[in-house]
Amino acid sequence: AKLYNDTFNCLRPRTFDGSHLTLPGISTHLQLKTTQKNAIWRGAQCRNTLLDHKVGAGKTFCMAAIAMEKKRLGLASKPMICIPNHLIEQWSAEFLRLYPLANVLITSHEDFTPQKRKAFLGRIATNNWDAVIIGHSSFEKIPLRPETINGYVATQITDLEDAILSSAEGKGSKIVKQLAKAKKRLEAKLKGKANEDEKDDGLTFEELGIDALVIDESDYYKNLFFATKMERIAGLPNADSKRAFDMFLKVRYLNEGEGSVVFASGTPISNSLAEMYTIQRYLQPELLAELNLSHFDSWAATFGEIVTSLEITPTGAGYKMRSRFARFVNLPELLQMYWQIADVQHDDQVLGIEKPELEGGKPTVIVAPQSEAQEEYVASLVERAERLKREKVDPAEDNMLMITGDGRKAGLDMRLIDPTAEDFPDSKINMAVQRIYDIWRDTEDFNGTQLIFCDLSTPKKGIFNLYDDIRHKLVKMGVPKAEIAFVHEADTDAKKKALWTKVNFGRVRMLLGSTEKMGAGTNVQRLAVALHHLDVPWRPRDVDRAPRMAA
Repeated sequence: AKLYNDTFNCLRPRTFDGSHLTLPGISTHLQLKTTQKNAIWRGAQCRNTLLDHKVGAGKTFCMAAIAMEKKRLGLASKPMICIPNHLIEQWSAEFLRLYPLANVLITSHEDFTPQKRKAFLGRIATNNWDAVIIGHSSFEKIPLRPETINGYVATQITDLEDAILSSAEGKGSKIVKQLAKAKKRLEAKLKGKANEDEKDDGLTFEELGIDALVIDESDYYKNLFFATKMERIAGLPNADSKRAFDMFLKVRYLNEGEGSVVFASGTPISNSLAEMYTIQRYLQPELLAELNLSHFDSWAATFGEIVTSLEITPTGAGYKMRSRFARFVNLPELLQMYWQIADVQHDDQVLGIEKPELEGGKPTVIVAPQSEAQEEYVASLVERAERLKREKVDPAEDNMLMITGDGRKAGLDMRLIDPTAEDFPDSKINMAVQRIYDIWRDTEDFNGTQLIFCDLSTPKKGIFNLYDDIRHKLVKMGVPKAEIAFVHEADTDAKKKALWTKVNFGRVRMLLGSTEKMGAGTNVQRLAVALHHLDVPWRPRDVDRAPRMAA
């Protein structure tokens, strides 16, 4: 703590002024904002950077320009830009709009099929590209050398062994057993990863010549495994993502060499305080090691606090005491560390972002009445939850996750539980359909468009689903079927690009999709007048990251 205070307490966060940048090769028809130029200069100056910019602040141009400037200045020989799969066509078009003459390799899903992957990796390795644009899933298919994986194995196993020894001296055998199980899982996972990459006899990531990574929507990689002695504490991520593990290995390889990394996200911390630690593991590993904060428990003891309070039970039938990792402490010191890598831009700082005023100044919440069938079913869910407490129920038969999922379905529409159930006239779906129709009719003079988000009951042939139900009802009310589209029907990058164009020009006026397929980065807001969430996502970031609306 003394080392940390002596080092950072007296420092003012560094500012970056990119007003002098001329950005050779950039289109003369585009004018970047001051905040974008500052971010570009920071990305070029710093080895690792996080673009923590509000949704709509122009991160795409920043990332493209950072990659090109690193290449031009000799700070990188071959940058790779990794983006969500559904944005490849859109992202590539924006890159070439900014740099029309750039020598860019744009990948597709087909390029990484088993038959084509070796040849395509050869193209990446043997050409002098200004940038390589690749989808998240394709990036994960690029193998690593066994030596790289084994080096990570050694450090992680050592960390777990240290945690086990520390716990053995303290709280007792229960935590020791849990950590020992975690060690076995990690060993098995690492062995599986090594075996998987050894089977691919093509070029490895290390042989491609990639020395700079630019990762769009970096929060996709937040579920990174870490060892901890904190047991039965809510607020800690319990997921162990394969793609996060793969990304960490590749970022670690670049950090240990001369490479650089740029992360970009409108919501870098979205669901857990521990995500701040994950960001620092990716981008500030040397600083964490210097301050003896590499292990999560040390970091959590310095910057976090466990809060115990009354929380409502999942059934809504009462309260119980719950301990949750839910509060930052020593926040000024933590922010000093964060500001070393993060370029933070929010709405009040970013000039030139046009945001329409919401009707009534805030989102409209429409409350649908509960039907008798819903009331009875919710009561049965409470009984199921109570049974889990009283009896030893096989998790394969019933568990709280299943109960919660059934509750979400019933709250949206009882027909998701029983397709033969009555179509309740005042259900959420029917109220939404009426509101969507009214807005469609009232904005007909300029072809106003609407986005309808629904994560449950996505379209499937031969099975009842709400997508088809909504479209059928709207068509019956007089909406042309051609003006209603499902994002799931655009199953290739080219089809997605064509669909986005139709929505932006008002030929498709109602677009239905899930948060995963139609959320982050989907720019179809040119004529948008309304956005509907039929089943609001768990995470606030999924609402914040939805496409911005046009005035």
